[in-house]
Amino acid sequence: MQNNKLQIALIGCGGMGQGDAANETKLGAKLVAAADIYDGRLQRMKEVYGPQIFTSRDYREVLARPDVDAVLIATPDHWHARIAIDALNAGKHVYCQKPMVQKPEDGHAIINAWRKSGKVFQVGSQYVSSPIYLKAKELIAQGAIGELNMVEAWLDRNTALGAWQYSIPPDASLQNIDWDRFLGSAPKRPFEPVRLFRWRNYRDYGTGMAGDLYVHLLSGLHLATNSKGPNRIYATGGIRFWNDGRDVPDVMLATLDYPQAPEHPAFTLALRVNFASSEPQERFGFRFVGSDGTMTTSYNTLILSKTPREREPGMSINTFPSKMQADYVREYQKKYPPRGPVAELDADDQKFQMRADAHLEHHRNFQSSVLNGAKQIEDPIFGLRAAGPALLCNESIYSQQIQHWDPVAMRVKA
Repeated sequence: MQNNKLQIALIGCGGMGQGDAANETKLGAKLVAAADIYDGRLQRMKEVYGPQIFTSRDYREVLARPDVDAVLIATPDHWHARIAIDALNAGKHVYCQKPMVQKPEDGHAIINAWRKSGKVFQVGSQYVSSPIYLKAKELIAQGAIGELNMVEAWLDRNTALGAWQYSIPPDASLQNIDWDRFLGSAPKRPFEPVRLFRWRNYRDYGTGMAGDLYVHLLSGLHLATNSKGPNRIYATGGIRFWNDGRDVPDVMLATLDYPQAPEHPAFTLALRVNFASSEPQERFGFRFVGSDGTMTTSYNTLILSKTPREREPGMSINTFPSKMQADYVREYQKKYPPRGPVAELDADDQKFQMRADAHLEHHRNFQSSVLNGAKQIEDPIFGLRAAGPALLCNESIYSQQIQHWDPVAMRVKA
């Protein structure tokens, strides 16, 4: 660390990685190194950050550098666990893009390496830093919607780029791409640039809608409710529009049951993502449903709607014999005496609007944790509790079976 300035390296220089690096440097960090298996992206890093930065196709050369304090991991998902563990073992702080792991069983190895290292590990799911979800957390804790019983969440898109149809560089070739290093632990296959530059479309390297988007929704939900996670998961979906060779769904629905816990009552979560939604722009939000009201959120807005509970249950006695009806009404009115006219005013919805760059705030927390010892807001335990259930949504679709998860132990249950 130089002059109390964090010196960072980027591993995986695609769109998310370069965005992460931009946020870190905006907050005062210095980028000193970058690793990527495509030479064109390494060239771009030198164009943006200067010819002096160290670049390599091999991330291990970056980890070996003493001038690197922290690494940003933004590779395809199947590399997250290996690189994260190597970075922690090398004594580096880590900011790892979500999902933290491609497979739930890899999460505990990261947690163990993190605990042993004493370093900061932040998972990059930025809604945990959104003031909207911090406000939702506050309102739920205050009992603003009564007892929570159901949550709906969605993230719908209607564009090619939103469906991961990313641009493929015209010069992509085996001369400027380390194809074998990209494949890593994935099955071996001949060079296909589309599988590298649109890797989210393939189960071998990515985690589909669940790992890219459901994990965001679960992260925001777990922040707002203090939940450790669900115990029962079922999902369905398929390829309905983007028949481009991908092997992951472009429409996905899931239902997750959250058991009663010290932090919250039992509730059910319904998730939806649609990549051909016919909406004019991306739609993202939550609807928290409680016994006394609802909260509906978007990127920057939260609307709290209160519904007064009924004063009495009412009667449905028209099918009873006449005498029984009369007796029933008499007893009912003893229990619920008739009232005179009462003026009732429905409270207006409360609207909270907050504008903040959640990406930037998430990186601010990471830097504060490294430099000043501030509390991490998305450590690997939180990260696995979001990633595990999200990834089991994939498993549910592929196996066509209900999946079971232990939210406390953070393990798949048979």
